[in-house]
Amino acid sequence: MHRRSLLLLPLASPALAQAAWPSRPLRFIVPFAPGGPVEVPARFIAERIAPELGQPVIVEAKPGAGGALGIQHVIQANDPHTLLVTTSAVAVLPAMLANAGFDPRTDLRPVTMLTDAPMLLLARPDNPWRDLVGLLAAARARPGAISFGSSGAGSTTHLGGALLGFEAKVDLLHVPYRGAAPAATALYAGDTDLLVTGMGEAMPHLREGRLVALCVTSATRSPALPQVMAAAEVVPGYAMSIWYAMFGPRALPDAAVARLNALIAPLRTGTSLAQRMQDSGIALLLDGPAPLAERLARELPQWQRLAQQTGLKAD
Repeated sequence: MHRRSLLLLPLASPALAQAAWPSRPLRFIVPFAPGGPVEVPARFIAERIAPELGQPVIVEAKPGAGGALGIQHVIQANDPHTLLVTTSAVAVLPAMLANAGFDPRTDLRPVTMLTDAPMLLLARPDNPWRDLVGLLAAARARPGAISFGSSGAGSTTHLGGALLGFEAKVDLLHVPYRGAAPAATALYAGDTDLLVTGMGEAMPHLREGRLVALCVTSATRSPALPQVMAAAEVVPGYAMSIWYAMFGPRALPDAAVARLNALIAPLRTGTSLAQRMQDSGIALLLDGPAPLAERLARELPQWQRLAQQTGLKAD
């Protein structure tokens, strides 16, 4: 019996290893200020998968440096129970920072894309411009006098505003904040003139009439806001989107990636998250690690070339 048990042990090891994860609570690190839009899918997924995993899933904000501090925290911890829920800043930051301190292709494990959507350029209702045409005319007349807020230096929203200025040949002043929520607060307070932010964050402000949209950053108009012009209508060739994704550290085992996706993928349809994303004009993806790895491999060299050609860097 003893010899037979020893012979069977290697066959049982993979199952035991899979069953061992998670062995304690999970943490979803969001590298932006609390209350930002990336927390919406993070918290929804955390609440839904925790009962199936048999462990609590805690969503924790670690803002700073446009998302770099939270990303570095996950990489340095290299703990299979500490995952990253972030924006496309993970692809932008290595190009924008002189020393980002990480390479997402080798330091992180793709788990799944979460969402993908264009951004919006917002202003207060009392702004002197009625659309993007008027804004750009004013910016050309007063170089550097019109400011836009973003969710952080080196973030996707920073790059979206900076790239718009570059393509339109106007000088817009960038003002970084530690997340989308404080950037919106600054716009309300009159500290900035404009805000570049994601669709999910923008829609409540627009529905309440507290802010107005000057353009959407997609190549064509969004079905959710057909009355808002696409920036490409005024600045040909300009288009950007902001996507959210989940990554694990290098230590995250294959079995954990597979188990997470088995629990997350069914949330794509028939859930309040799916309805909320649809109402906000956001594509809910939840399509596994391969599309995320492909997106990362495609965008990293694009942003690196752009940084070299334009001189764009994190402030």
